[in-house]
This record gives sequence, C-alpha cells and structure tokens, in this order.
Amino acid sequence: MDFLSQCTSGGCGAKIGPDELAGFLSKLPKFSDDKLIVDFDSADDAAIYQISENLALISTVDFFSPMVEDPRTFGRIAAANAMSDVYAMGGEVLFALNLVCLPEKLDKQVLSEILYGGAEKLKEAQASLAGGHSIYDHEPKYGLAVTGQVDPQKIIHNNTPQVGDVLILTKALGVGLIQSAVRGGVATRKAEQAAIASMERLNKYAAEKMRAFSVNACTDVTGFGLLVHASEMAGETVTFVIDTEQLPLLPEAYMYAEEFLATAAGQRNRQFMEEKVDLTYVKPAFQELLFDPQTSGGLLLSIPAEQAIECLESIQKDDPIATIIGEVCEKESNQSIIIL
Repeated sequence: MDFLSQCTSGGCGAKIGPDELAGFLSKLPKFSDDKLIVDFDSADDAAIYQISENLALISTVDFFSPMVEDPRTFGRIAAANAMSDVYAMGGEVLFALNLVCLPEKLDKQVLSEILYGGAEKLKEAQASLAGGHSIYDHEPKYGLAVTGQVDPQKIIHNNTPQVGDVLILTKALGVGLIQSAVRGGVATRKAEQAAIASMERLNKYAAEKMRAFSVNACTDVTGFGLLVHASEMAGETVTFVIDTEQLPLLPEAYMYAEEFLATAAGQRNRQFMEEKVDLTYVKPAFQELLFDPQTSGGLLLSIPAEQAIECLESIQKDDPIATIIGEVCEKESNQSIIIL
C-alpha cells in the first residue's frame, strides 16, 4: 500500500484555518490557574506553566499527515516541526511523547521508519523520547507532544515587537508551493531536496544564537504562512513593513508561484488576511509566497535595530539563508502589515 497516497492533505497545510480556529477556542469553558502564564488567549506558540521563580515548563503538541513519500524523512520533518514552538519561545526541549495514527493495512515497517526518523531529530535536539500513544486510523499521522523549559524572566512572546525593531527570517519560503509541484509531478529534484532539507532543519541552532541578544518577539512560521504569523506578531499596536525583494526563497519556489501551484491552505490564509493587508501593488507570485503554508518553517524574529546585524551574522553561521526582511514601525493606519 502506497504511503503518501493514503492522505488527502499533508504537513502544516492541513491546519484548520485561523478564523475557524479562533471561533472554536472562544467558546471553550476555562479554569483560571495563576501558574499558567501563557495559554491560548494569546496567539503564542506554546503554553507555559511556571514551576518556580527561575523555572517554567513549555508544553506544545503538533502532528500531521505526511507530505513526503519516504517515511523516515516524514518522521524527521514532523519531529523538527513539533519542537519549533519551544525554540520560538526561547526555551530548550527536555523530552517528547510520540503521537501516531496508522492505517491497519499499512506495512508496519512504515511505522518503524517514521518513529526512527523522529527519534533521530530528538537525539539531535538532545531531548529524550519518553513514550507516546498510537491508534489505527484511515490516514497515517505523526507528531510529538513536547515539553521544554525556560527561565520565566526570559520568555520570548510572539506579540511583543517594538517600534524600531528589525525583522529577521531564518528559513526560506516556498515549502507548500514546492510540495504542490511535487504532487503535480512538475517539481525538479533540486527543488524537492531543498524543501526537504529546510523542513528537516531544527530551529534549535538559530534559537541558541538569538538567546544572546535582546529579541523582543519571535514566532515560527508554519501553516498560516508568513503574513498570518506576522499579523499575529504585529497585533493592534505596530505595523510591519516587509520588503518582498528581501524574502529568502527556496529554489524554484517563485517559478511555481508564477504557475499558480497554490494550496488550499494558502487560499485560507489569503481569505483571513483579505481585509488586513493591501496587496494591490504586490506581484501575484509574491502574494502566493507570502500566504504559502510552511511545514517546519523558520523563526521570525523582531530585534532592536542596533543588535540586528550582529544577531543575523551569528545565526548565519549555521543558517546562512537567514536574512533581514523588514522593520517594525508605528501604526499610523489600520494596517498591521505593509508590503513593499
């Protein structure tokens, strides 16, 4: 039985749209616990529970169906993606639990390969695999429930950028478009391999570098695409000015955008941002890249201008694709993002 053919969607492109999700969450009953210092009331990347004056636990979970044919590669990507929320909040990963769904008729060696790939990434992160849970399902799915730690005084939120900050993006865009081209049989081997390498790449290394600087805000760019994640960061207080000419792009991603190899998730992201950003003068291909859902995407950092170059150069030692894509400005209209 073919592994990838079992899936109707894959990667972070399978995420429920931001509008729908907000509606579901707003109706949930809540219990207030003062030690839960970050929950889903904000758009932060993970939950944080304070244990003591100097220690807080970070908790996050992420899983999805495959977007690549090779099971071990899928395991690596899913694990790297699941750990990113901890890195985005300035934390270190401690341990994780496997989450597995598998069609009963699928060769069990496939599951072995998925788990092996995930374990490889946990080992690279120097994090322990502590167990997990598995069920039979119609589609294969895999991910991790991840626990990390952070000093409560050093938490990096995703919605606290400051006017004058510079925006740094640590990975190239275009994963969703390239995977769409792969499914359509038109992607080159070079583009496919570049996308896989990017998705497998841990954000651990960029996160370690950024901790040496006064980062005001950070998020990881995943299924909601660069623009939705940037909009969540900007909130109601500031405006992000993003220069499309500075965006780091995966090989041939722009060409696939020109050929309208868009994704359903990208269109959901576009609909969500329809009234929030003016794209009148932005080329259609760049629009698709801005909305493109990223699986295991990079970190988007908001950092004081005087530290930006030194921080960027430090990150580029391990992640050379990282670049400055814009700046944070005072909000003078109702727009949270201005695209150049």
